[in-house]
Amino acid sequence: MRLIFLGAPGSGKGTQAQKLVKDFKIVQLSTGDMLRAAVAAKTEIGLKAKAVMESGMLVADEIMIGIIRDRIKEPDCVNGYLLDGFPRTDVQAEKLDELLNERGEKIDAVIHLVVDEKMLTQRITGRRVHLPSGRAYHLEFNPPKVSGKDDITGEELTHRKDDTAETVQERLEAYRNQTKPLVDYYTKKGILKEVDAIGEIDEIYTRVKAAVSQ
Repeated sequence: MRLIFLGAPGSGKGTQAQKLVKDFKIVQLSTGDMLRAAVAAKTEIGLKAKAVMESGMLVADEIMIGIIRDRIKEPDCVNGYLLDGFPRTDVQAEKLDELLNERGEKIDAVIHLVVDEKMLTQRITGRRVHLPSGRAYHLEFNPPKVSGKDDITGEELTHRKDDTAETVQERLEAYRNQTKPLVDYYTKKGILKEVDAIGEIDEIYTRVKAAVSQ
């Protein structure tokens, strides 16, 4: 099973992804994690990515596709994977399709988590994250057992700089301009599944599982 999560910042992709990969025994492939791993491993494509990042430029689509190509060859991807953070544009989606076609594979479903922008703003500004694990909490909707502490490790939670009110509108605007066209792209392919992502976490996850299983 090969899946993609789509959704604006604050739509709950990270929270739902953690539950999904555990239940379906697939691997979550995060763009940031893959980049860091490739750089640390000093692979040919990782060294190229490192040079670009150190220059302060954005990593080119071809480099990201190369990193994904290497990553999905790993044994832990044999049962499938969930792409998190890629593709972000329809050009990237086309390049991903080309890569998978080379391997005789395809994306099985694209899960689009739908939340109105007022709720997104509320979610983002209240979010707190345990950076080492990626576990996410919310001051109102999903608070930690101990204020400011991760439930598992007891370590401090972080309010990320891009989760402040000042940056929310910029991030939503970038999403509308760049990523939302992917909704049309995958709708035309007949694999987009829209999920109402407002409600309790487990309630939303029930909808996500139903969409994946259709």
